[in-house]
Amino acid sequence: MAGETSFALIGFGWRAQAFWRLSAALPDVTCVGAVVPTPRALPVPYFGSLADCLATARPDFLVTALPRAVNAEVVTAAVASGVPVLTETPPASDVAGLRRLWDEVGGSGLVQVAEQYLLMPAHAARAAAVRSGIIGTPTQVQVSSTHQYHAVSLIRGLLGVGHDPATVRASRTTAPLLDPQTRQGWTDDPTPKPATTTIATLDFGHGRSGLYDFTDNQSRNQLRFRRLLVRGTHGELRDDEIVHLAAPRTIVRTPLVRRQTGHDLDLDGYDTGTITLGSEVLYRNPYPGQRWNDDEIATARMLQAMAAWVRGEGQPPYPLADGAQDHLIGLAIEEAADTDRTVTTTTEAWA
Repeated sequence: MAGETSFALIGFGWRAQAFWRLSAALPDVTCVGAVVPTPRALPVPYFGSLADCLATARPDFLVTALPRAVNAEVVTAAVASGVPVLTETPPASDVAGLRRLWDEVGGSGLVQVAEQYLLMPAHAARAAAVRSGIIGTPTQVQVSSTHQYHAVSLIRGLLGVGHDPATVRASRTTAPLLDPQTRQGWTDDPTPKPATTTIATLDFGHGRSGLYDFTDNQSRNQLRFRRLLVRGTHGELRDDEIVHLAAPRTIVRTPLVRRQTGHDLDLDGYDTGTITLGSEVLYRNPYPGQRWNDDEIATARMLQAMAAWVRGEGQPPYPLADGAQDHLIGLAIEEAADTDRTVTTTTEAWA
């Protein structure tokens, strides 16, 4: 099946370049070009318009990596041409934009969202442990690592919540914090700057809840730990450890162990191997030898899942309905924090 599924990029910024770079190492996905607004040197063929791209390259699907203000318009145009789309997060700017996008393309079944966090090795392993039933039925997920829709995706995915309404309460505090790294690299700035922390509780009803805790730039600021907790009826998962009732009067703590090659006298090279729980393999790196980081592994998995779905060989990787729900709740968190009022999301058309 190698080389049989092609895609074109809409945009060629930081995120789009990651899709192109990773696809070069995948056997079944080929990038045939990019649509950018002005001509410039690119490592792939350049197209000045979507119409030109579709007529010339005829890709099997499109990947949009655009600012949210213009993304929905491009997705709508692509669907009007009958082409499947993998859209970067979030799929639209605001609630009105999400509803409008769904009205225009939701019924097509052609749009998937590139929400990769549940595909990252550590999160995928945690999700596998939760699905195994070792902590019973999950009742609460707490996430402090990433922002808005990404965190909501983790909460919903680990909790098993669909498109049910959520009641959101939130608050913000500001305190000084060093910010040593950004997307551009080390800042070398020794002065703490005001950083805002947003904390929100999400009540999905039926005993299911989430806790959202995010500080400005926490995704890249290594001076803040990433924390994840999944509470269940029979135990809980905290980061890389599980406590559960293994037998009557027997409480057991078991670590999730990641095998990372390349340390000390391990001469296989630096790479992710497996993540295990006791003797059970929860996760195995599908790309051994590529030396990819977790985000790269997850993005490559999303790209291959999209290609398999387009070929009719796999399930939809992350439907628009889920990406829209993630952003709907993420926006509710911001609104609740901005207004200091409880916000309850409604049941939307994509539910």
